[in-house]
Amino acid sequence: MMKTITPIAHIRSEFPTKFGIPRQSGLVPELRADIVFEPEFAVPEAVRGLADFSHLWLIWGFSAAEREGWSPTVRPPRLGGNTRMGVFATRSPFRPNGLGLSSVRIEAVETVDGVPVVRVSGADLMNGTPIYDIKPYLTTTDCHPEAHDGFVGEYGSYGVTVVLPDELAPEMPASEREALRGVLAQDPRPAFHNDPARVYGFPFGDYEVRFRVENDILIVISVEKR
Repeated sequence: MMKTITPIAHIRSEFPTKFGIPRQSGLVPELRADIVFEPEFAVPEAVRGLADFSHLWLIWGFSAAEREGWSPTVRPPRLGGNTRMGVFATRSPFRPNGLGLSSVRIEAVETVDGVPVVRVSGADLMNGTPIYDIKPYLTTTDCHPEAHDGFVGEYGSYGVTVVLPDELAPEMPASEREALRGVLAQDPRPAFHNDPARVYGFPFGDYEVRFRVENDILIVISVEKR
């Protein structure tokens, strides 16, 4: 008999919505997030030894991309949203079980008011995303230098030059500003959007960020407190 899985924790991150989140973990190492355990699993003994590792695997749920049923093919953004590939050949959130897998760096394992909190960097998760399991990353078995990237490797990487004027949100902490710059450098727009006059916006932590992109240059228009 199959057991119904339940979250052991939730992520606490700078992204209250999906827009702006890096497409994969590790792309923006400046991003910080916390793994906050559910009461049943908030036991210090459960994370004993975890701080000895440098990285974690997170198994989590696409809670903001749930839909009825599934399709055997999807349109990967990397291919411009026009070409269909098999769902199991992609990392699309629209999967039969809606599970995601991310590798993140452990920054600290702390105890706050008797409850363990794992602080990580490089996460690609929306605030509140359910975490179903965490496992230590092992260099002896989890790293494959000879691996091939399939069709993804044929299309290069995303990236734009970011213009973020110093006078915008001067009160934003330097570390948070660098994280925002890293997020924007990944070009958060849908891959098939290319309108230089279009203004995009998304919430990032305590701020609302607005920008446009022209000739691979992303220009931040405003960064305002929410």
